[in-house]
Amino acid sequence: MGNLTSGIEQAAGLIKKARCAIALTGAGMSVASGIPDFRSPGGLWSKHDPEKVASIRALQSDPVTVWKFLLEADSMLKSAEPNAGHTGLAQLEKDGFLQGVITQNIDGLHQRAGSVNVIEFHGNCSEFYCMECFAPFPAERIESGSELPVRCPQCSGVIRPDLVFFGEQIPSEAYKAAFELADQSDLVIVAGTSGGVVPASLIPPRIQEAGGLIIEINKAPSAYTSFSDVFIQGAVEDVLPAIVQNLS
Repeated sequence: MGNLTSGIEQAAGLIKKARCAIALTGAGMSVASGIPDFRSPGGLWSKHDPEKVASIRALQSDPVTVWKFLLEADSMLKSAEPNAGHTGLAQLEKDGFLQGVITQNIDGLHQRAGSVNVIEFHGNCSEFYCMECFAPFPAERIESGSELPVRCPQCSGVIRPDLVFFGEQIPSEAYKAAFELADQSDLVIVAGTSGGVVPASLIPPRIQEAGGLIIEINKAPSAYTSFSDVFIQGAVEDVLPAIVQNLS
């Protein structure tokens, strides 16, 4: 407990001194909200082959299977609520200690918790459009009883969510916004991400190489741990509210 407390105090002190602090979040951020890490036991990739249900190739060749998976994932996302980690980051932004969140998650929980400046690196599951004519498609028209794949009423093209499938590039606007924010920052809070997915994983070392600091909050050591300035081993939903409390 002593190490945890000193880590929290140290992190709070660095955040207080930072000129521009940001957060980089991943799947571990939403586990307490009932969304298992896709790669962990019990996660979606233990039940499905991502190449067959979440790749752009699968969407083009077998859209029915992809849409069945999307509806399963969507029901899990809709039943999730922001946890204390999400509200902790929203509070840090509200109090002026955090300038934005770059997230690899597609669940929209940061926004629902009250975070305002959120850059979704991999898109989200709440906006849809046609793959053929690019017309937007209202999310409320997609229901579990819909005929699959969901098709565009204008051109009959397949409707897809505005998220990054395996085999697709990060949207240029999100990429540009994320790296521009990173280049203004002198501190990054890495929360619930192991650093295994490029290019998001490049952001913390980039900030550090420019003279900034890394605070890492993860349940287990990650690709960042060996060079993080502060490593707090714990759950984001416990640690982030404690940091907020330390700053008040």
